[in-house]
Amino acid sequence: MEKVRLDKFLSNNTPFSRSEIKTALRRSNVTVNGTKVRAGDEKINPESDEVLINGKAVRNFKKVYLVINKPSGIISASADKTRKTVVDLVPEEYKHLDLFPVGRLDRDTTGLLIITNDGEFAHKVISPNNCVEKCYRVLLDGEIPKSAIKSFEEGIILVDGTKCRPAKLEIINKTVAHVTITEGKYHQVKRMFGVIGLGVVKLHRLSIGQLALPGNLKEGECVELTSNEILEKTLKLTDS
Repeated sequence: MEKVRLDKFLSNNTPFSRSEIKTALRRSNVTVNGTKVRAGDEKINPESDEVLINGKAVRNFKKVYLVINKPSGIISASADKTRKTVVDLVPEEYKHLDLFPVGRLDRDTTGLLIITNDGEFAHKVISPNNCVEKCYRVLLDGEIPKSAIKSFEEGIILVDGTKCRPAKLEIINKTVAHVTITEGKYHQVKRMFGVIGLGVVKLHRLSIGQLALPGNLKEGECVELTSNEILEKTLKLTDS
């Protein structure tokens, strides 16, 4: 098998960010066949070399991309000691692949979530620098003022002073809207509506980039997409 850069191998096969991988290398927390390696451009054989990061073995996995319709009450994590996670919902045939969710949806939020073992892809989708749009359907506890459209376009300033990036707000009816954001601050959509005096009753993610939640996908079910499908629809990239 063709050799690859160590940092790229780690990025593709772990949930660590590039900065976290650089830190691990700098601190000599990465070993290849028992030898500490600090250079990310070191070439390795993914099939025969034994790679550890922070003491944990890293395997060269087939990249998998699952789209799941997340139900309410399930947490967006790869594992939890007491609560059910989205990874618990995937078919048994995928569970050995060290899967993790791309970003997170709040426990009570439903809808589209991508589950993968491709760390590099996940970081590209999550990074605010890439401006990947995430669209949500929101049910609110009061009537949405038309002035909210402009407020969202200008960038909502949260109660703690944090300014959100410009967002798109489409009012569907008096209490239902579609909102599209390009970042993922903590409880962001709920906090944005809180600024204009509205509470979120239900929040459902419809799409990521051009990847829409399949209409026939029931809550708790998932479907596998090819790398080309997922890259074209979320990042507008292909493997070619």
